[in-house]
Amino acid sequence: MLAGCIGEPPNKFDVNMINNEGDSIGTVTFEEKAEGIAIKGELEGLPSGDLAMHIHDKGTCEPPDFSSAGEHFNPDKKDHGLLNPKGPHAGDLPNLTVDENGKGKVDVVAKEVTFKERKASLYTKEGTALVIHEQADDGTSQPDGGSGDRIACGEISKNKKPANK
Repeated sequence: MLAGCIGEPPNKFDVNMINNEGDSIGTVTFEEKAEGIAIKGELEGLPSGDLAMHIHDKGTCEPPDFSSAGEHFNPDKKDHGLLNPKGPHAGDLPNLTVDENGKGKVDVVAKEVTFKERKASLYTKEGTALVIHEQADDGTSQPDGGSGDRIACGEISKNKKPANK
């Protein structure tokens, strides 16, 4: 069907990640691929260890608690967790490993989401956000894998400038 070709959303998008003080901690690039959205980037200034990373259902990142980002992106109303047989949420992602210097490299594929205009689109009316939590996600606990407070956030919205191709 060719009708959707005009006005398609961009297939690559840079997301500025901020901490609880509103300072940038790095950029993460989201790029549409055949297998899902590839999410890559380098972040700094985070606590060391494994930290949960989720896509949330609102495209607003207001520090310090980032509650403005809403809940996990879950258009199919599944249970939370990559290890949960009744899951996962579309926004569930693997944990981010941060080294002792506070640096973490994001390199994951979100297979349940897209930029295309459909149910699992990250370009919802309210946008979506990438959120990093203070603890690891255990992969099964409801509603957020025991991941703790939100410590970083980046807005994903049609109204933001897409990445250079």
